[in-house]
This record gives sequence, C-alpha cells and structure tokens, in this order.
Amino acid sequence: MRIDILTLFPGMFDGFINESIIKRAIAQKSVIINIVDFRKYSKLNNNQVDDTPYGGGGGMVLRIEPLYDAIMDIKKDSPDAKVILMAPDGVPYKQSIATSLKNEKHLIFICGHYEGFDERIRSLCDMEISIGDYVLTGGELPAMVISDSIIRLIPGVITQTSLDSESFNDKLLDYPTYTKPQEFMGMKVPDVLLSGDHAKVRAWREEMRIKRTQTRRPDLLK
Repeated sequence: MRIDILTLFPGMFDGFINESIIKRAIAQKSVIINIVDFRKYSKLNNNQVDDTPYGGGGGMVLRIEPLYDAIMDIKKDSPDAKVILMAPDGVPYKQSIATSLKNEKHLIFICGHYEGFDERIRSLCDMEISIGDYVLTGGELPAMVISDSIIRLIPGVITQTSLDSESFNDKLLDYPTYTKPQEFMGMKVPDVLLSGDHAKVRAWREEMRIKRTQTRRPDLLK
C-alpha cells in the first residue's frame, strides 16, 4: 500500500513514521508513506495557501488551487488513488472502514488547517472522515490515527492471532488479559486462565467479551 499525506506541517509526522509498528511496516515494505508539504504547490507570493473567507468571518481558509495541483501531481502515476479528507463533519470513523480501506492500493489524505477549507475542496475527494465529535487544530492527528488503524491490518504487519481477538470484531469488545504476577495487592488472575484447559479459556474469553460489551458499549449490540 502507498499512502500520501498532504499537510502544511510535515514535521508532525516524524515520530509517527519513525517509531514502533509503523516504522517496521515501512522497513519491510508493507507500506510506503509520503508526507507531502502542499505549500510547495502554491503559486502565490510567500507560498501562501490560505486567504480570508468571502462574506467575512474570523480566521483564514485553505485555498483549493494548491491542493488540486498536489493531488493531480500525485495521481499522474496513480489515477485510481482514493482521496480522503479529514473533516469534522465527515463519516464517523469505525473499524469497518479501516477494514475496507486496507484493501486499497493507494490512499491520499488531506489534512486541513486554520479556520477551515474552501468548500470546493470537497469535490476533489472520494470520502470525508471524522474521528469524533470534537474539533482539532488540523487534520494531521486524524490522518495518523486512520493510517495507523489501516496499516496494522495489512497482512504481515502484526500477527493474525492478535487481529482475530481484537475489540470491534463481531461488534464485541476485547476480553480482559492478565500477566505476571499472579496476584497483586489482592487482585488475582482468574482461576480459569491458570487451569490449562484451553476450551474453558476460550469459553471464558467469549463470555467476557459479551459482558464487557454489554456494560461498556451496549450500542454495539443493537
């Protein structure tokens, strides 16, 4: 998979692409990530990419031209790339969307910033995504969140066993897990996990997934 992230603040992604599982995925060529500063596509003085909004109002608004030129440049060699806009009024992000997007060969993320973006930028996009009902200073953090959730699903990035038992599979949350010590400050590991009976462990884990979902996220069971 190839991911291009269009941003005005490429330095924000240094840690994201150089640490942990994402770094390993890049090293083993499971994913190619390009951080593109779309300011370089500006044709205005001082590489300006924003301007005041028509009709008045506070803040500055991203212009369409530099983003259009950046996307067209990237799509010259990859016309089928899916363009995704980070937007607070986009589709609420879910694991099912991550599962669908992992099958794409090329994704282009647009990170907005400042007060907002020219409405016509939406015409360049195949999809608009929100990671929650709150407002951030820009789309960089959402782009990292979404990229991370997709990349970890690519075969070979993490073990299939880990993926099979995760939260939101079958609309259930994950089961509780424990490690050493067996007892800590009066809190003990459940006896079933110490029994060595794998069938009982599997049954207990499935029961815990259902109970945890009923308690914490009953909306997932509707």
